[in-house]
Amino acid sequence: MSKSIRFEVDDEQYERLKEIKDKRGYTWKGLMLEGAEALDTGES
Repeated sequence: MSKSIRFEVDDEQYERLKEIKDKRGYTWKGLMLEGAEALDTGES
């Protein structure tokens, strides 16, 4: 079963995230997963 994640960002945050997403060719999902991977240190 699929889950949905929704959150609000201000205009400046949106533009920054969209620029990164488009520059790297990610979908919104891909951007979120890549960010989570970058932050995961393996520590619990």
